[in-house]
Formats: sequence, structure tokens, C-alpha cells
Amino acid sequence: MISLAPSRLTRWIIGILVGLFFAIPLVSTFLYTLRDPKGGLSGVNWAKLVDPAFSSTLRPIWTGLGNSLVLAVVTVLIVLLLLTPTMILVHLRFPKLRPAFEFLALLPISIPAIVLVVGLSPIYLQIARTLGTGTWTLAFAYGITVLPFAYRAIQASIDATDLRTLSEAARTLGANWPTIVIRVLAPNLRQGLLAASLISVAVVLGEFTIASLLNRQVFQTAMVVVRNQDAYLPAIFTLLALLLVFVLLLIIGRAARGTRKARS
Repeated sequence: MISLAPSRLTRWIIGILVGLFFAIPLVSTFLYTLRDPKGGLSGVNWAKLVDPAFSSTLRPIWTGLGNSLVLAVVTVLIVLLLLTPTMILVHLRFPKLRPAFEFLALLPISIPAIVLVVGLSPIYLQIARTLGTGTWTLAFAYGITVLPFAYRAIQASIDATDLRTLSEAARTLGANWPTIVIRVLAPNLRQGLLAASLISVAVVLGEFTIASLLNRQVFQTAMVVVRNQDAYLPAIFTLLALLLVFVLLLIIGRAARGTRKARS
């Protein structure tokens, strides 16, 4: 029987090419941050992060980063507390609605951000009158933006888990629905929920168009402002943001291995 799997050499070549595809921009950016204005390479640009002389230059980035982290938390809460229970409800009680729900969940990925902002502008006028113009209100728009990615991550875990049997067993033992969702179903969907949370954080930290057009200061818009004063600082914060996402991936990987060990 002829194996369709690629040979070891082919896998190595593909791995090296993919590694270079990701490594070359990162290494180039890192070397750029080490460029000394006086010539050669040094850590003078990284030292600006703790230099009091650059505190006023860095202030927009710290403010934008704080706003983005608040937005990330609120967006993750929307995904965990609104999207996840709705998906569980559709899966268990209304399976015929799943195609329509999936279509609505994946629809935002096909809508350009500029079109989304035009449609959301009248809504945000009412939000500003009711809830104020705080940056955290962008989480409502970001909740729509992350919907396709979070939906696919959670749905993959739902498809791999027999939620119906677990919920019926818990109900037989006298558990109510909040207890079933929190203590029975959520632990079995942990990998998908962690992946959806990571994707939501990554999208929020990298989103620029909606925040810029709605005149909100977030991490990405702050880096554009700082770039006009110092071109090295945005590159440094870009590397730090990628490092943060990498650490989150490691945490999810460890949590997923913990889940598999517990099941075994």
C-alpha cells in the first residue's frame, strides 16, 4: 500500500520554509530595534522603556495598552458569558437553528471594518448618550469582530464532546442548568474556551480601523501616534505583544495537556 504521507525530507523542508516565513520578519524587527542612531547595534532603544526622559513619549502607549487590556477583558467576558451559553443552548435545544446561527456568527468576517464602522456609528451615538464615550464601549464592536474566530474555536470543542449525554446525566443527578453549564460542560470545553479567549485577546490587541475611525485611543492607535516621535518604540512594543501572545499559547498548550491527562 502506497503511503500518501510526505517523506521525512519533505516535512523538514516544509518546516524550515514555514519557520523562515515567520522568523525573518521577527528577527529583522528585533535587529531594527537594536540599531544605534550613533552607529552599530546596542540596547539604547530598549533602555528608553525605563528612561524617565521618554515617559511623556511613552504615555500614549501605556494609556492605549491599558485601554486595550480592559477591552480584551470585556470582549472575553462577552465571548464566555454570552456567546458560549448561546452556542450550548442551540446545540442542545435548537439544533435546527445551528446553520442560521453559524451563518450569522461567520458573517462579520466577510464585512470590511470600514463598512462595519459606518453601520455601527448611529448605534454608538446612542451608546455615547447612554453609557458615555469610554473606550471600553468599543468591546461591543469587538465582540462582533471576534465572533467568527471564537465561534469556530468553541464549536470544535462542542463537536468533540458529547454535551447531550453529560447534561442529561447531570440533570438526572439533580443539577440545575447554571450548575450544568459551569461545573459540567465548561470544564469539558476548556480547550476551546481558552483558544477563543486567546484569539479574542489577539484580535483586540491588533485591531486598528474601528478604534481609529471611532476616535478611541487603544494600543494600535497609540503606536501610530508614538511612531511620529520615535520609530523604534512601536517596533519594540510589537515584539513584546507577540511575546505575550506566545506565552498565552504556551499556557493554553499546558492547559490542554492537563485536560487530556485528566480524561485519560
